[in-house]
Amino acid sequence: MIETIANIRIADLADVFIITVLLYWLIGLIRGTRAVQMVYGLLTIGVLYWTAQYFELYTLSWILSTFLSSAILILVVLFQNDIRRALTQVGRWRIFAGGPRDQSELMEEIARTATMLAARRVGALLVVERSVRLNDYLDAGTSVDARVTRELLVSIFLPQSPIHDGAVIVRHGRIVAAGCFLPLTSNPAVSKSLGSRHRAAIGVTEESDAVVVVISEEEGKISLVHEGRLQQGIDALELRAALEEAVSS
Repeated sequence: MIETIANIRIADLADVFIITVLLYWLIGLIRGTRAVQMVYGLLTIGVLYWTAQYFELYTLSWILSTFLSSAILILVVLFQNDIRRALTQVGRWRIFAGGPRDQSELMEEIARTATMLAARRVGALLVVERSVRLNDYLDAGTSVDARVTRELLVSIFLPQSPIHDGAVIVRHGRIVAAGCFLPLTSNPAVSKSLGSRHRAAIGVTEESDAVVVVISEEEGKISLVHEGRLQQGIDALELRAALEEAVSS
């Protein structure tokens, strides 16, 4: 009897612990995204439904119950980008992923390139592909297939280059394509003052686990975008550290 009670208590503790970890992970995943406002909206509808039931407001209860009966489909539609990103992160957990790779040389080359372009006020959009392939955006670009070097990246983004518009996509330490066009974010919370480069960087990181470096030609500032979050006005050292953290996460 004592052993049974002990086992139940251990199982309950494990259950509470797992749920707590999952909730903490989900909160961290949606924090700073439009999903937060959607969650508030759904909670408001839930409270309104409970209030309608309590005060026997039959018409309102019927309308809300009809809406909530399709809640699973609604959640999938509303949170499709967040669900995709969550499943991608699960797929990158160490139990599924291979051994860590040393990418310090690549990160250093990208950081130095970004610093050089920012000093010259040359606009750039550089995407580091991770586990989610970006093949859908390669077809519209120009195939390159070359090792990442400062000289090559600078020559691509110079205004005289015929492929300076669009993004450069890096895969496994190599430039696979340049002049690629990315999807612009549809997040209404994104500042309207941001240009197309920054909006494209946010858009592709909302749909994949890519890490994007953006150089503003107007201000000569460096920005890093990861998981739909924009970090603006960083220097070379901050960029290198942020890249290392984002790519290894």
